Amino acid sequence: MANYYPMDNMFLNIARGLVKGTSFVHKFGAVPSLSTATTGTVWDVNDTIYPWSAWDTAGTITVDRANAGDASLSVTIIGLDSDYNALQETIALTNATGNASTNSFKRVFRAFATDDGSTNIGLISIKKGGTTIAAITAGKGQTLMAVYTVPAGYTGYLCKGTASAQAGADATGDMFVRYFGQTTFRVGHSFEVDGDGGQYTYDFTVPLPIPAKSDIDVRMSTRSNNGRYTAAFDIILIKDNLGGG
Repeated sequence: MANYYPMDNMFLNIARGLVKGTSFVHKFGAVPSLSTATTGTVWDVNDTIYPWSAWDTAGTITVDRANAGDASLSVTIIGLDSDYNALQETIALTNATGNASTNSFKRVFRAFATDDGSTNIGLISIKKGGTTIAAITAGKGQTLMAVYTVPAGYTGYLCKGTASAQAGADATGDMFVRYFGQTTFRVGHSFEVDGDGGQYTYDFTVPLPIPAKSDIDVRMSTRSNNGRYTAAFDIILIKDNLGGG
């Protein structure tokens, strides 16, 4: 009996790698506890805007572990190299601090624990020049950061965004974009979340194009109560100047 491969679902075919020059990214983040009347990025560090200035130049990174029980773990770092091309490296947590990468990174937007058969017991901090640029919260096994940079040679098409707030918490959310060649971020999409209204979801009828080497940073500005906030977005990456043949 011949195998049957459905070809009528574009998104399924992108996920299966059947669409030439096209791939997808699902980014998701959560900030554990954002204080009242505070603006912060939706990532694993409370009450902070993501430290983009740490990436003014490319460089090696280091990984620290807070718990000795994580000494047998390794951490896989996913980001971009100095030319904004995809870069991945796995670093063993042999030492409590200063476990260094071999490669030079220009961006890091995901990291996850591997090789131990269990998740991380304590906090794992990924740093560049002493600045934390990613973190794996204890027990999570992976970064939760609603931060992303479109790689060189691709345009990212933003298809969907979601966000939520802990019960009783409320905030204004903004997806900021720093288009490549610009020095400042500007709002690309704005929304409201509260712990009584359920999850915010927005489907882009026409996907929003975000050029290569542009940065995305989802932030919450809290109002009456502190709390945990989440955000996620889906992007289809299409190779620029994709020809036929």
